[in-house]
Amino acid sequence: MFAVVKTGGKQYKVASGDVLKIEKIAGNAGETVQFNEVLMLGGDKTTVGAPTVEGAGVQAEILEQGKGPKVINYVKRRRKHSSQRKKGHRQQLTVLRITDILASGADKSGVTAAVNGAGFVATAAVAEAAAPKKAKADKKAAPKAAKKSEAKAEKAAPAAEGADDLKKLSGVGPALEKKLHAAGVTTFAQIAGWGADEIAEFDEKLSFKGRIEREGWVDQAKDLAKG
Repeated sequence: MFAVVKTGGKQYKVASGDVLKIEKIAGNAGETVQFNEVLMLGGDKTTVGAPTVEGAGVQAEILEQGKGPKVINYVKRRRKHSSQRKKGHRQQLTVLRITDILASGADKSGVTAAVNGAGFVATAAVAEAAAPKKAKADKKAAPKAAKKSEAKAEKAAPAAEGADDLKKLSGVGPALEKKLHAAGVTTFAQIAGWGADEIAEFDEKLSFKGRIEREGWVDQAKDLAKG
């Protein structure tokens, strides 16, 4: 029985016991991998996939991880520019032995397309490859999520019972009113009692330096508090 599998953008015809070199896949020597992109099964009966054979898989044991021969790419341009470039490359390879060809019932519960796009399962390799990326993404997303939840809580927080409509003060809109409520200021009487220290403190908190005195909030609050 033979199978045609796809990995690393190439197709290979394999049979049980075959040893072949393919482009590197995750895993260590001695581990078992499973190829799930089986394009065709042959033997007593030939089955062609559309595009893959459902339920089929090819299992193999990793023998070693290595590199292929060095390939030198040399380019020279004469005449006007007289430039030259020399570049070497050694393809990373995995040597493995085909151990079993499964016509059906292949376990694909651990399949992930994130590992080299090879369509295989490597023992523990999938989890190890995915864990650092997930941790990094979670770490990056945490501050944004915290800011978003704070903004949402601030937006959803209702005004305290008995609070005055602070929007009656000159220059105070809904956003500024929410900031005042968040700072614990809910009534005109509180603002009417502000001195120089409180005015300086809230200038910093509200990022509107000089606005409180310029708009005359304290005098307005005294008049509004009297009703």
